[in-house]
Amino acid sequence: MTEKENSLVVVWSSGDREVALKMVFMYTLNSKLKGWWEDVRFIVWGPSAKLLSVDTELQEYLQKMRNAGVILEACKKCADLYEVSAKLEELGINVKNPALKGRGLGWWY
Repeated sequence: MTEKENSLVVVWSSGDREVALKMVFMYTLNSKLKGWWEDVRFIVWGPSAKLLSVDTELQEYLQKMRNAGVILEACKKCADLYEVSAKLEELGINVKNPALKGRGLGWWY
């Protein structure tokens, strides 16, 4: 299996807390803990950035993902639109600018 075949990129864009807790976060964490995928990346995109910036339970869950080895990233432009780039960085998320790569989502992996 090649590196990309054993990689998972999860893009979390929903501002719905229930979607985060009962689907996206649970699947992402278990994907890493249970070895379903070797390389697991979690991208915070859009309204999810705003929600994460104010929800301490989601922030704690995110730290579990980070501690398990999930790579945490966010789109700088999207985070800037919600004025949360600094907060995401405080949470240990690598806030990146995809425009610098000029390749769309392909630059994430």
